Amino acid sequence: MTKNKKLTEWITKMARMCQPDDIVWIDGSNKQKEELEREALASGELIQLNQEKLPGCFLHRTAIDDVARTEHLTFICTKKKHDAGPNNNWMSPRAAYNKAKAIFKGAMRGRTMYVIPFSMGPVGSSFSKIGVELTDSRYVVLNMLVMARVGEAVLRQLEKEDGFTKCLHSKAELDINKRLILHFPEDNTIWSVGSGYGGNVLLGKKCLSLRIASFIGRKEHWMAEHMLIMGIEEPNGHIEYIAAAFPSACGKTNLAMLIPPEGLKTKGYRIWTVGDDIAWMRIDTDGSLWAINPETGFFGVAPGTNSNTNPNMVETIRKNTIYTNVLLKPDKTVWWEGADGEAPESGIDWQGRPWKPGALDKDGSLIKAAHANSRFTAPIVNCPTASFRLEQHHGVPISAIIFGGRRTHLTPLIYEAFNWQHGVFVGATMASELTAAQVGKLGQVRRDPMAMLPFCGYNMASYFQFWLEMGKKMAKQPKIFCVNWFNTDESGKFLWPGFGENLRVLEWVLDRCNNRVGAVKTAIGYTPYANDIDMTGLGLPAGILEKLLNIDKTKWLEEVKGIKKFFEQFKKDLPKELWQEYEALSMRLKS
Repeated sequence: MTKNKKLTEWITKMARMCQPDDIVWIDGSNKQKEELEREALASGELIQLNQEKLPGCFLHRTAIDDVARTEHLTFICTKKKHDAGPNNNWMSPRAAYNKAKAIFKGAMRGRTMYVIPFSMGPVGSSFSKIGVELTDSRYVVLNMLVMARVGEAVLRQLEKEDGFTKCLHSKAELDINKRLILHFPEDNTIWSVGSGYGGNVLLGKKCLSLRIASFIGRKEHWMAEHMLIMGIEEPNGHIEYIAAAFPSACGKTNLAMLIPPEGLKTKGYRIWTVGDDIAWMRIDTDGSLWAINPETGFFGVAPGTNSNTNPNMVETIRKNTIYTNVLLKPDKTVWWEGADGEAPESGIDWQGRPWKPGALDKDGSLIKAAHANSRFTAPIVNCPTASFRLEQHHGVPISAIIFGGRRTHLTPLIYEAFNWQHGVFVGATMASELTAAQVGKLGQVRRDPMAMLPFCGYNMASYFQFWLEMGKKMAKQPKIFCVNWFNTDESGKFLWPGFGENLRVLEWVLDRCNNRVGAVKTAIGYTPYANDIDMTGLGLPAGILEKLLNIDKTKWLEEVKGIKKFFEQFKKDLPKELWQEYEALSMRLKS
C-alpha cells in the first residue's frame, strides 16, 4: 500500500501490540465506504435512517459513560512538566506509554485494524499536515471520511514527505477506568484508548488539529486556533474574511453560516462559510495573516439546532450525515431538544430505551430524548454557504479576529482592541459565565483564553508569548475585537436578538478594518458610535443600543481582580506585556 518505510514499520509495531485479526487500508473510495456501512449496520454499530427523508444518514449510540470529551483523562506528555503548563494535565512520556501499552496489549483481538491515512488541509498544501490513524472502530473510519481528506492521494503525498502524526486508537473494553487520551507532542504521536466518543477518537480533530498542531505551529511559526472562518461578500463582489473564537455555547457555528437579517438584505451581503471550528493561520509573503480550515466536515452539537437558530446547518444535515446519541422517531427520522417541530409522541431515546414526552427517571427528573452533547457529523460541501475557497492551498486573508464570551452585565456588545498587544490581552482574559448546561456554579466566571484552554498543547504562558511574537512578524496585523451577544436586562431577558442580526455588528467590524467609521475611546477599547451600527428594521426599544455599549467601571474594576488571579497561576512565565496591559487597564478604569 505504501513505500514509506517509517509508516510500514510503525504499523507493524502497533499491530504486534494490539494483535488485530486483520489489517485493512482505507483508500477513500465510495465502494469501500459503502462496504463499511453495510458491516456497521450488520454489527449494530449504525442504524439506517429513513432514506427518503434523510438519504445517506445513519444513527449511532455511544456507551452511556462515553458521551463527551473526558478532559480529566486527557494528558499532554512532555519530558518536562513545565512545558505542559498549568493549563494541562501532565504525565511523563515513559509513564504514559507504559500505562497505555498495558491497555492496548491484545485490545484488537477478534477485530480489524483500519489504517486511515488522512490530511488536515488540502493535500500537498504548505498549510497541511498528514496523520495516520489506526483504529478498530468502523464508526471512527466513517466519521474520519467526513471530517478529513482520506485515502490514496494522502499516501502518495506521504511518499514525498516523511513526517506524519502517529495516531493510535482502540475502543478496547470501553471502560472509563481504562480510558486515556494521550498526546506526545515531542514524538508527534497521539494514543487514545477506551473511548468511542468522537471528540476523544477522531484524532485528526482536537487532538491533532489543535493540541499537537499548536505545539508544531509554535516551532514552525504558524498558528493553530479554535476559530471559525467566515467570508462576508459585499454587493461589489469584494469578500473580507474574519476568524472568531468563542467558548462552547456561545454560537460559533451559528455565526459561521448566518443568514443576513431582513433589515440588511437590501445591502446584498452574502456569507461564505470556510469553517466553524478550527483555523490554521500563517503569515504569507504579503506580510498578512492567511488561514485555512483543515477539516472537511462539521462535528456539531445537535440540541438547539433548528431553522431559527441555524437554517443553513439544518439544510446541511439532511443527507450523508452520521447522528450520534439523538432520539430515533418511529418513522426512522431523528429528533432532539430544540429541534424543529413538537416532540414526537414516542421514540427510542439516545440510550436505546422507549421514550415519551414527560417521561421521568427514578429521581423525578425529566428524561431527555437526546443527550445534551448529542452530535451530527456532516460534510461541509452540504452547507448552502460553503466557501468556494475550501480547497485553495493558500487559504483566505484574515482582516479581523474576534473573541467572544457569555457575560450578562459586563462586556459591551462590541469593542475593538487598541492594538495587537492589547488584543492579545483581550483574548487572554476571555471568559464566560457558566450556564445551566455546564458543571459548576451558575453565573460563575470561567476563563478560557482564545477559547483554547482545553486545546493548547503546551504551557499557555508560552502560547501568549507566541501570539505577541506573531504580531511583530506581520506587516499588516488583523484588527482584534471582542463581542458579547449575551447581555441581559434585570429580568434576565437578552437585550440583543443575536443570530442573523449579528451581521450588523460584523458590518461595523469591517468598517473599522477599512477606516470607514470612527469610534469612541473608552477604558477597555474602542466602542462604536450608536449611529454607526445599522439598526434598519430591527425595532429595538429606544436606548437599548446605548445600554449594550455601556461600560460600567465599577463592574470592570471587579473583573480586573479576577484577571489578576487568573494571570498569577502562570507565575514568572506570563509575558510582561500582559502585566503591562493589566496595569494600563486598571489605571484607565480608576482615572
